[in-house]
Amino acid sequence: MNESELKETILQLLRRPDYQPMKVRGLAQHLGLSKQQTANLRKLIKRMADRGELLYQAGRVMLVGAEGGTAPTKSAAQLVGVFRRMTAGHGFVRIKTPGWRENGGEDIYIPAQYAGDASSGDEVVVELSRARGPKGKLRGRILRVLQRQTHQFVGVYFERAGRGYVQVDGAVFAKPIPVGDPGAKNVRPDDKVVFEMVRFPSPWHEGEGVITEVLGPRGKPGVDTLSIIREFDLPDEFPEEVLEEARREADAFEELIPPWRRDLTAETIITIDPEDARDFDDAISLEKLPTGNWLLGVHIADVSYFVRPESALDQEARRRATSVYLPDRVLPMLPETISNSLASLQPGKLRYTKSVFIEYTPEGERVGVDFCHSAIRSAKRLTYEQVDAFLADRGAWRRKLGAKVHDLLGRMHELAMTLRRRRMERGALELTLPEVKILLDDQGRASGARLVENTESHQIIEEFMLAANEAVAERLRDDNIPFLRRIHKPPTTKKLRELAEFLQELGLKTNNLEDRFELQKVLQQTTGRPEQHAVHYAALRSLQRAVYSPETEGHFALASSCYCHFTSPIRRYPDLTVHRLLGALIDGRRPKSDLRELLVLGQHCSDQEERAEMAERELTKWKMLAYLETRLGMEMDAVITGVESFGLFVQGLELPAEGLIHVDSLVDDYYYFDRTAHSLSGRLHGNQFRLGDVVRVAVARVELDRRELDFRLVGPGGKTKLPSIGSRRRRR
Repeated sequence: MNESELKETILQLLRRPDYQPMKVRGLAQHLGLSKQQTANLRKLIKRMADRGELLYQAGRVMLVGAEGGTAPTKSAAQLVGVFRRMTAGHGFVRIKTPGWRENGGEDIYIPAQYAGDASSGDEVVVELSRARGPKGKLRGRILRVLQRQTHQFVGVYFERAGRGYVQVDGAVFAKPIPVGDPGAKNVRPDDKVVFEMVRFPSPWHEGEGVITEVLGPRGKPGVDTLSIIREFDLPDEFPEEVLEEARREADAFEELIPPWRRDLTAETIITIDPEDARDFDDAISLEKLPTGNWLLGVHIADVSYFVRPESALDQEARRRATSVYLPDRVLPMLPETISNSLASLQPGKLRYTKSVFIEYTPEGERVGVDFCHSAIRSAKRLTYEQVDAFLADRGAWRRKLGAKVHDLLGRMHELAMTLRRRRMERGALELTLPEVKILLDDQGRASGARLVENTESHQIIEEFMLAANEAVAERLRDDNIPFLRRIHKPPTTKKLRELAEFLQELGLKTNNLEDRFELQKVLQQTTGRPEQHAVHYAALRSLQRAVYSPETEGHFALASSCYCHFTSPIRRYPDLTVHRLLGALIDGRRPKSDLRELLVLGQHCSDQEERAEMAERELTKWKMLAYLETRLGMEMDAVITGVESFGLFVQGLELPAEGLIHVDSLVDDYYYFDRTAHSLSGRLHGNQFRLGDVVRVAVARVELDRRELDFRLVGPGGKTKLPSIGSRRRRR
């Protein structure tokens, strides 16, 4: 058939009421196409997507409107993407068109005069131009804004010439926004306020806003957290109907074990969590069988028992999609009646769970899996710090823990380290990246900060959670049930090539990085060395973001061909959906699962997760800067994490603050930027600063509202050892 006939055949297939979004290969098989015809089909589908005739998203083909999304524009020269504005007014558009980034497409540079009134985060239509931008980047102009990320902003109120203005937090807008009547809302100068943008600023108009809420005086305890909550539009209060439904669940709950639940209350089961954890959704049991094999039990809070589909609780949990972990408070996905009481696996309390039992050989090979509804009574609530102390001196803890818990911890450590070795042998990647823990005083102000170490106690729980997640995902896959997977696609060839060039410039010899074991070797060899930070961040930038999707993709970083999130239903909605599917299988029912709905839900949950991470990161940075604002001149060792023509980006080692050393402050020499070597080099004395170098710096300037930190160079760094640090297990 010719292209016109093929196009009509595709559209007819997509319009069928029983059509489920499928990949191009699936379409080709359905249409009986050859290998060459399949290649032509893929090109045709991309052209149709560019013209807005269909959607090609998450690797699947569907009709426009099937996801409720916006179709691409009609012109192939016009693309849809997300705009990010820089302080100077120009910006970049990250293209959303399917296949763009996978095929080497880059961000589009937008000059200030062609950005219009687009704001950071807006979805825009951009038209490419023939001229090139800085560094040869693609250049374009924004034609129109398709969808605003937000109309609500946070900033500091001030008055000038009888008019009220708000200087927006961060670097979203370089100039203040007029907000009309100074007396509105009883606002006072230097108050933090929330305002609604009535008219967005552009090169031709200064913009206009109206104040909707006064948060309080700048610097008052708690105002920083409230500002971030409003800036990211985080839900901090539950609707009354949701709270009432949670109360009814609490009133109806009785500590009785139904006959259809397996009674595990006599088993020795424990939880291990951070010291400041408020909800406990996973618990562990482990025994040695007479055969010599291990029987691992992973017991996860049965949130699905309390949160029924389409209930008020369920709808609110779906909307939030995730709990948000801010330095001084948690915004839970579920009301605390559920998250911190009924479903939380508190010690000594009868709690309902879904249990995964996995049998392993002594060498850690999985030989059997069993799933059930269960009831447990946790024997002990332990912290990571306590388990690390136990591992350091086991004998001293026998009396404190009791023989059963003491022996259980020993078994857990032995099996977890075996599983960890096997996972590394199959090529799993271990990125050593900082997690900052802000230390707060009684007022909620930062009193310091530290890096959270990825110790063996963390690794024990991580291995068991990964094992349970993988076992559940494989069970759903084997039963041909669509479900929300946690997918992490491999890096593109272009990204790996750029990473290889970067490593070569640092003097690190590598072979083919498309071999995951070569990439694993680079990460392992640089861990604990000065270039660790630069190399691991460069590797992270080369990787794609892990997302939720029903696509049959694996998890690249974990070296897992089939993976999902199951172990945290208190704080992640995708886990709750997986619980419901598994529960139906345990009951002998085939669950209903709609692929199209899962595509939409996966995108929503991924977006909400990214929003939560950004909010947490921004508030952590804010509190860190507030701490340093009163400590100008404070010295610390830092590692160079980025080199640009205008200066050096550095991060403290003991106090993980990130800031910039401006090149103008390097007064001992005239420095030039060597892009290929990622270095600043002195013309007179030959001094050189490269990625990964450790230097001694002092805090020079803190601009709290703009969230900027400048350092000045004091001298070469000391011998501070890079700590062993790792990402939170909830991010996997």
